[in-house]
Amino acid sequence: MPTTTRAAVLRHMGAARPYADSRPLGIETLTLDDPGPGEVLVAVKAAGLCHSDLSVINGDRPRPLPMALGHEAAGVVQALGEGVADLAVDDHVVMVFMPSCGHCSPCAEGRPALCEPGAAANGKGELLTGRRALHAGPEPLNHHLGCSAFASHAVVSRRSLVRIDPDLSFEHAALFGCAVLTGVGAVVNTAGLRAGQSAVVVGLGGVGLASVLGALASGASPVVAVDLSEDKLALARSLGPEGVVQTVNAAAPDAVDQVRALTRGGADFVFEMAGSVRALDSAWRMTRRGGTTVTAGLPPPEAALAVNVVSLVGEERTLKGSYIGTCVPTRDIPRYVALFRQGRLPVDRLLSGTLALDDINAAFDALADGRAVRQVIRF
Repeated sequence: MPTTTRAAVLRHMGAARPYADSRPLGIETLTLDDPGPGEVLVAVKAAGLCHSDLSVINGDRPRPLPMALGHEAAGVVQALGEGVADLAVDDHVVMVFMPSCGHCSPCAEGRPALCEPGAAANGKGELLTGRRALHAGPEPLNHHLGCSAFASHAVVSRRSLVRIDPDLSFEHAALFGCAVLTGVGAVVNTAGLRAGQSAVVVGLGGVGLASVLGALASGASPVVAVDLSEDKLALARSLGPEGVVQTVNAAAPDAVDQVRALTRGGADFVFEMAGSVRALDSAWRMTRRGGTTVTAGLPPPEAALAVNVVSLVGEERTLKGSYIGTCVPTRDIPRYVALFRQGRLPVDRLLSGTLALDDINAAFDALADGRAVRQVIRF
């Protein structure tokens, strides 16, 4: 029998700020089809607000509309579609916003974050199975990155879920599906940072601060955090022992020179997590000869970076993209959860607060203004 879900639906992009007044996200009661073959019905218990959601709301990352938003979440399995034999009702799960088919060339190479059918389905607003399970009356709605997690219930592909231990709180578990996978993964997987190498993180949202945590857990030295917000810089300093995380305000005219001085001529690895071409240009200039600049930021599709080719060649520089932290979710989420339990990855420090679904528009104002790191909706 179809399930009803109360969900945050975006019908038009580019609403005026403040969102508390324009209310781009409407809370609607939708119908969910029963899970089909290879699909799972999940009761969502917690969902995090991410800049990737904001980028759809403001039009920077266009998606097919209308769409039920949300992609970073944790919940409980309610029902299983045909062929799903490795999950059980009442299992606790984290959603992953790139489903992996397991058969395409990237998946076969051990790079499920680049799954070709998964990317195609996400672009069309479909589940990996090729259908839409959300309806507003007779109208089908698009799924956001295969999750549509700002909702009390969601039907998702089995390939979008990773089982977790039931004693992990839902509000913390949700963060592992995007902020932690992306931020920590960029350090551990994409960069392959080794103990003693220097690391700079530009942009201290949830993903950037997770990168700071990843750099600390990997033994980077020094670790430098860069942002416009003094509050976020203070939070970054507090994530490590006193004096270990050094900070630079990006608004300073000599911010690049300050970072280069702190890293003795430039860092081994600089991670750009702001989603800004200007930030990426700064990150490139903060990187040492022979070093690597890693970006997981997602600026508007038309954004382009001008790179000095002579320095790229003559200094043997590397510029790398990182999507979902080059992750293998079934491998990495349990590893990162284990580090969290050991106190080596204090993900809970990224949580700015919890809220109700009805407060989501005002919460996106806080995110857009830089007043929050990770806000989590509790269901």
